[in-house]
Amino acid sequence: MSITRFSRPILRLAGGALAVTLALSLAGPGCAKKEVATQGGAIGTEAPAFALPDLEGKTVRNTDLKGKVVILNFWATWCPPCRDEVPDFVRLQSKYRDQGLAIVGLSLDQGGAHDVRPFVDEYHVNYTMLIATQETAESYGGILGIPTSFVLDRDGKIVKRFVGRASAESFEEALRPLLTQTTS
Repeated sequence: MSITRFSRPILRLAGGALAVTLALSLAGPGCAKKEVATQGGAIGTEAPAFALPDLEGKTVRNTDLKGKVVILNFWATWCPPCRDEVPDFVRLQSKYRDQGLAIVGLSLDQGGAHDVRPFVDEYHVNYTMLIATQETAESYGGILGIPTSFVLDRDGKIVKRFVGRASAESFEEALRPLLTQTTS
């Protein structure tokens, strides 16, 4: 047996993976935006409906959030950039709750509340945490990476999408004008 006999299949797999990675990188962000524009989650559209359990098993619907400015944050406990955003969200929720801000974490953890509850307790999360499904992610245009956050106005329309970790300042810049508006 020669090493080349075993290395050829490995090289084919590595080459295939490289080709896929290269194709995705060449497609660039414009490709993802086109996908979002044809599916739910597009800027200017009403946020897709959901009915998801919180950590106690109580169902929360997006309609429960009408009249509030909302940050919907798709995340997971195992994701370092997601974890980095949580303290900012805790501060933003404390600062703007009385002005009508509602932050909602949409956890994509496989273990559901079992995985999320210890994290929420450790980080003193003061905002709603829901257990999302793959269908939820798909309804928002397909979540290609986490964290991904959507900012909704008081009428439930998507006004901003953040892909990747965003700063508290970026969120505040998006929130401030919405917090002073009333529903239509």
